[in-house]
Parts: sequence; structure tokens; C-alpha cells
Amino acid sequence: MKNIKLLFLALIVMAAVSCNNQQASESADLAVPVSVENVKLKSIQQYITTTGTAKARSEAELFSEIEGNYFLQINPKTGKKFKLGDRVNKGQVIVKFENDEYYNGLNLDSRKLNLEISEQEYEKQQSLYEKGGVTLRELRNSEVSKIDAQYSYENAQIQLAKMQVLAPFPGIIVELPYYTGGVLVSAGQSMVKLMAYDQMYVEINLPEKNISEVNVGQDVLITSYTLTEDTLLAHVTELSPVISNETRTFTGKLQIENPDLKLRPGMFVKASIITAQKDSVVVIPRDVIMSGSRGKYVFVVGRNSAADDRRITTGISNDDEIEVVEGLGPNDRLIIKGFETLRDNSKVKVIM
Repeated sequence: MKNIKLLFLALIVMAAVSCNNQQASESADLAVPVSVENVKLKSIQQYITTTGTAKARSEAELFSEIEGNYFLQINPKTGKKFKLGDRVNKGQVIVKFENDEYYNGLNLDSRKLNLEISEQEYEKQQSLYEKGGVTLRELRNSEVSKIDAQYSYENAQIQLAKMQVLAPFPGIIVELPYYTGGVLVSAGQSMVKLMAYDQMYVEINLPEKNISEVNVGQDVLITSYTLTEDTLLAHVTELSPVISNETRTFTGKLQIENPDLKLRPGMFVKASIITAQKDSVVVIPRDVIMSGSRGKYVFVVGRNSAADDRRITTGISNDDEIEVVEGLGPNDRLIIKGFETLRDNSKVKVIM
């Protein structure tokens, strides 16, 4: 009889242990799997986003100014004739024309000689005038002859320069129409198109509501939909004070620094104008914030692996992140995945 009682007690203990284990297992199974990250202090920027087309700082299409035989010049950097994509310096000769009739009509040598004679005559008359040998009128007539000769020679040099196509600024050849070397080309034909785009600009249109937030000199972050990995720095350089009656927008210009020439003229870009910035503040992803009757809140992992809903006060924000002014501190374990179905004190299971 005693043995039967002992056996009965043993069965009861085993059943209780099994029940507790089952309850613990069921409790573990009911815990919501979540992912967390430790809250850290970091920087955040608030910005206004707009889009536009990047344009070169300087561009010029150069035309032939006289009729002449066409000769494309050699690029001294490559030892070959200039081609698309070549860089040129200011004043560098890209194309030359040969036209003997035009050149001879300039009378360059005779005009130069006439200038030298006029200068010598003026110096002679000036010396005589100081000695009383000529009148002031004679001296002035000599000076007029010298000035006329100087203008005549300079005008001839200006006309001579039309026999060459020179780069007006340092830039890159972006268009170069083909002409057979030595062929006769008439005046007014397109010879070359140059662009300088180490600095670029974007024309923007912004909503009326942003007019008090945007100022000349503000930093801008430029990203291209073609060059997604690169971010370039720009600045607000111009702003119109006028609001359009039709679009309710105002216009402006951004200057982009493009030293490596990664951004190309004509590329479509996104411009993020920085209107506020803070350093060493609590910053969290925007998409983890929930809203309720008592305001905004997030979930953190509290004691005993339970979710703790924290009411928060937010500050500046952007498309991805937001500053938390109150409610969170460094090293709080913020739940960033699996929070959608949580309630305060819900059991959670942290997973990778």
C-alpha cells in the first residue's frame, strides 16, 4: 500500500513538471520575433528636395568668320588632331584657315612699317617742339598720324585672328563637326562646341511655402540618378523674391562643384537643400514611429524581454530619419522590425 502511494505521488510530480515545461514552451512560442538596434547619438540634416537638369558653367559654339581652307590642329597633349572629349586651354588654336587673298588684303607688313615710321616721326616732332623748332599744331598732327597707324595695324591683327578658331576659355570639346582637311569652308559654319563643367548650375523651382526656409549660401547635396553612389556639394547662389502667379513657385539657381567631372551637362539630378542640421542627437528611422491617441511612440525592449512603448517628442527630420528630443536615450534597444503588432508589455524574442 505504501509503495502505491509513493508511485501515485511520483506521477503527480511528473505531471506538474511536464505541465510547467509545456507552459514555458507555449510562452516562448507566443513571444513576437523582433529585430533591434541600439540607439546612438549622430548627426541629422533636414532638407528641402527638388530636381533639375545640370548645366555647364560655360559653353560656346564657335563659327568660321571667314571663308578659307580648313585645317584641324594637333593637340599637343596627345600628338594627334583634336577630337571629342579633348581638353583645351584658353587661347589654344583648334582650327586654322588658309586664304591667301584674304591674308594679302590685310597688308599687315605695310601697316606695321607705317606704324614704325609714324612713331619715329612723332618722336622727332616732339623733340623739335621742346626746342621750339615746330608748333604745337604740327606736333598734334604727328600724334594723330601715329594713332591712326596704330589703329590700322591693330585692326589688321584683329582681322588676321579670324583665320583661326581659338578656345575662349578652358574647357572640353563636346561637338566637333567633320570637315575634310584642306576643303574650302564658307563663313558662318559651326567649327566646334566647348563646355566647361568643373562647376555647373541647376535652375530650380520651389513651392511658395519654402520661401522663408531657403537662403543664398545654403549648402546643397546633389545626387544623380545616373551616378547613384556619388554625392556632390552645391550652394544656393541666386533666389528670386517673386512668386509666380501661375505656379505659386519661386525660382533659384544652385552652383555645383564638379572637380572630377563625374556629373555631365544634361544629367537629371536631385538637389537636397539643407535647411537645418544638428550633431550628437538621438536619431532613429522614421518608419518605426507609431501614432496613437497620446501622440507618437516607439517600442523598445524592456525588462524580462517585454516590449515597452515609449512616448517620444520629435525634432528635425528628413525622408529617412528623425530626431528624438525626448523619450529615448543612447543604448536603448529600439525595435525596428516586428513592432507593427506589438502592445505594451508584449513578450518579444530578439532575432538577428
